[in-house]
Amino acid sequence: MTLLRKSQIGRVSAVFLCVALWSAADAADLDEQAWREECSACHIAYPARFLPAASWHEIMRTLDNHFGVNASVDAATAEKISRYLAAAARPASRTQAEPPPLCITETRWFMHEHDEALAKQWRNPKVKSAANCGACHQDAEAGRFSERSLNIPK
Repeated sequence: MTLLRKSQIGRVSAVFLCVALWSAADAADLDEQAWREECSACHIAYPARFLPAASWHEIMRTLDNHFGVNASVDAATAEKISRYLAAAARPASRTQAEPPPLCITETRWFMHEHDEALAKQWRNPKVKSAANCGACHQDAEAGRFSERSLNIPK
C-alpha cells in the first residue's frame, strides 16, 4: 500500500468536501421542495423568512389543527419541511415575543409594512383577509413582495 503524499491528501480531501457539499445542497433542495409542494397545496408557501424558527416549530408541531384544518403530513415529510423552515427562518430577535407569533399578519414587521392598508381593504371580497398575499402582491407565489408588483384590488 502506498502512502499518499500531502498534495494527494489535499486533493482527496477536496473531493470528499465537494461530495459532502453537493449532498448537503441536494438535501436542502429536497427539503425546500417538500415545503413548497405541501404548503402550497392549500395556500401560498409563505416564505420562511417571515417568521422565526420558534414560530415555524410550533406551526409544524400543531399541523393536526393548522388554523382549523388538519394539515398533517407523514413524519419524513414533516422532518424535511421542519429542517427547511429552521434553516431559512428569520433570525430570532432579542425582544422576540413569547409565545412566538403563529400568524405572519401579527408580526411587527407585517404591521409596519401594511400600516397604510385600511381595514376595509382586508374585507374586500377580492382580498378577504390579510393572509391572502396574492390578492395584492402579484409575485407572492414566487416569494417576492416588492411594492413595484403591488396591485390593490378595487
